[in-house]
Amino acid sequence: MSSEPTAGAARSAGADGALHPEDAKLVTLARSARARLSALEGAAVRDGDGRTYMATTVDLPSLALSALQAAVAQAYASGARALEAAVVVTDADVPADDDLAAVRDLGGVGTPVLVAGPDGVVRSTRQAGGGA
Repeated sequence: MSSEPTAGAARSAGADGALHPEDAKLVTLARSARARLSALEGAAVRDGDGRTYMATTVDLPSLALSALQAAVAQAYASGARALEAAVVVTDADVPADDDLAAVRDLGGVGTPVLVAGPDGVVRSTRQAGGGA
């Protein structure tokens, strides 16, 4: 088994439609972060070295971040300079434009952003550049 970084786009769905295990891990992390704090959203990102970061919605009087923005900020603050994939668990069907922008800032336009419902089922996948 290789310990090489998993550079490039997420391996979202195989021929059988199942998520790649690394992407399924992001969904699990995002769901658990959301559930732990009963937050509106949970998110997880994987950096260019394969490290993962998770976060929830931040809603403070002086600071508001979506879960995905918080996860990207955590990755950046930890030294990540690239993202391979991102997941947001939310009631929405598509990622917010600001979320796509945050992922694009660190990951580039081709970084996949998976949107999953609270049940963990992926509803959509977008590129950080905004396209479907």
